[in-house]
Amino acid sequence: MTLALVGGTHRTVPLDLRERLAFSAEQVTEALNRFRDRFPGREGVLLSTCNRVEFYAAGAEAAPPAEQIVSFLAECRGIDAGLLTPVLAREQDEAVVRHLFGVASGLDSMVLGEPQILAQVKQAWALAQESRTSGPLTGGMFQAALRTAKRVATETALGRERTSIPSVAVADFASGVFERFDDKRILLVGAGKMAAETLRYLREAGGRDVTIVNRTASRAVELAARLAARPGDFTALEAELAAADLVVSTTGSTEPIVSSDLFARVEARRDGRPLVVLDLAVPRDFDPRIGDRPGVWLYCVDDLAAACEANRKSRQRELPAALAIVDEETRRFMGDLHHRATTPVIEQLRAGWSETGDAELERLFRRLPGLGDAERAEIRQAFERYAAKLLHPPLASLRDESRAGPPHGLLDALRRLFDLKD
Repeated sequence: MTLALVGGTHRTVPLDLRERLAFSAEQVTEALNRFRDRFPGREGVLLSTCNRVEFYAAGAEAAPPAEQIVSFLAECRGIDAGLLTPVLAREQDEAVVRHLFGVASGLDSMVLGEPQILAQVKQAWALAQESRTSGPLTGGMFQAALRTAKRVATETALGRERTSIPSVAVADFASGVFERFDDKRILLVGAGKMAAETLRYLREAGGRDVTIVNRTASRAVELAARLAARPGDFTALEAELAAADLVVSTTGSTEPIVSSDLFARVEARRDGRPLVVLDLAVPRDFDPRIGDRPGVWLYCVDDLAAACEANRKSRQRELPAALAIVDEETRRFMGDLHHRATTPVIEQLRAGWSETGDAELERLFRRLPGLGDAERAEIRQAFERYAAKLLHPPLASLRDESRAGPPHGLLDALRRLFDLKD
């Protein structure tokens, strides 16, 4: 039996090619159905995210050759295989297991320890199960990957520190002032990617009442519709600021859009209510002197970046412990996999000894016709215990050898010693 991996990530595949290679959930299902027809009896799982496309294959005898998997992926996406060959990595057996366990645990992600990848790994396996391309080999490997990811999450602090500006802005800074967000009025100034990502974290924290304003009104309307928010009027910025409890500003303005004088007018209308401002723009959107006003918590990108860097260092300190878990679980899985390969020999050994024992018992019982059922049962149990004790040393040796690698030499020796046939 063999395991194989062919795939590429943001580190190895250029973005324009990665975009062409990416699979939607529907396209994954179509590809797996095609794989099942192309490689009958083989197992396959396709993992496709914004940062990686990886195909995991397995076979009781052998997985499909890597070159065929590359050609298969190219065919599915209508790409010249020559473009993929130099950028897609190829792994086999233990290296495949170690890689998948690291991926599921967030150790191979762009942001170390990010948790979203685990859900994507689960979905990839679920689609393979629905398409009937997952079997005992890939199924066991993906189950073990989920177990490994759970251990990394619970036994290390790898995923507990936030490393993106928006996540730190909400969880470390805004939450330091407000205990809850479901009763707060949130104002987003700007309608770019940073604003959208910050709003996602605010939604997760409970934020519901969200207004978006932007100099280009159509962009505010578009983002508000996409994120279930309310578009506001940029020309009424003072009124929006007066009503807000939390402001996230991400414009591309070259000058502050909220001067100290403007905020003084806003402040008079706020009745002393606290205000948190997350100024994520570079250059800054808010005059830094506003942060000196009573009841105002003003944070800029530099404040948040320092927290991000501290969190990154904290995650890096957790990396050795996470890698140790991956190593341990990889050895455990490979040991189980190698031991599984010994099953036919074990069954032959047991069947041979059982057949010989039954024949000898029948001969003994014919010579001792006066034995009752209880005596016969006691003698049979003694034979079975004796056979089990004799078989224990070779079976224990097989188990121990499996932990270190495929026990080919010992299997061959047992076949010759006991005249076992393939």
